[in-house]
Amino acid sequence: MTLNDTLDRRLLHQETAVGAGAQLLLLALLGSAMGLGLAGWLTGLAFALVTWAVLTRALSRSWLRSFGAANRVTLARATLVGGVTALVADSFESPRPVTVLVALTAVALILDAVDGKVARRTGTSSALGARFDMEVDAFLILVLSIYVAMSLGPWVLLIGTMRYAFVAAARVLPWLNGALPPSTARKTVAALQGIVLLVVGAGILPPWPALTAVGMALGLLLWSFGRDIRYLWRVRNVPESEVFASPRRTAADAVRHSSAA
Repeated sequence: MTLNDTLDRRLLHQETAVGAGAQLLLLALLGSAMGLGLAGWLTGLAFALVTWAVLTRALSRSWLRSFGAANRVTLARATLVGGVTALVADSFESPRPVTVLVALTAVALILDAVDGKVARRTGTSSALGARFDMEVDAFLILVLSIYVAMSLGPWVLLIGTMRYAFVAAARVLPWLNGALPPSTARKTVAALQGIVLLVVGAGILPPWPALTAVGMALGLLLWSFGRDIRYLWRVRNVPESEVFASPRRTAADAVRHSSAA
């Protein structure tokens, strides 16, 4: 390893350390402003520690020479999600003003539309950045579903746990790890989950409209996952190069082509 590589690694680790420090600062601010309880502190600290450890390990295994502007945006989002997580954990002990939780969540959701654009404009897209972004999104949805489930019932947890159930199933069924083509519908449904959970969690809607909105969001999520699982099943025996050889090729086309060969 050259001197430059060593310096690059140090800078990468400094970025993750700054993120952990920002998380601690946010927790301190929440503690002083809202009297964050023990559950909130412990959960927030655990989130900061796990995020720092996992990200540091992932960076040490990657070929990235710079953390990049897009990853910094995602790291800022992760810090906000840590604050939301602490507030939700604390709400089990005593009711908390929902205003701060809604504000942190809203900014995190807005920034979700920023990091991808920054990565494309700066040419810093990477597999690690995409995975980091996806994990932050998934965890925020999980936390929000836990919060909303306290008022609407445990069935709301299906929204937050569905992605993790899919990952667990992929360990048993390797074909679920196949690559999926880009989909505007998938992105729209995923973004809708956070928006609906945020609105319902804010208490803006009366009970029945809230139930309807979350039910519809869950229905769309089931449809999206079902469509992707069906696609992966149909192309499970088709080489990825064949599936994505043409942007107009469908799963059925790829299966027929592979069978003919």
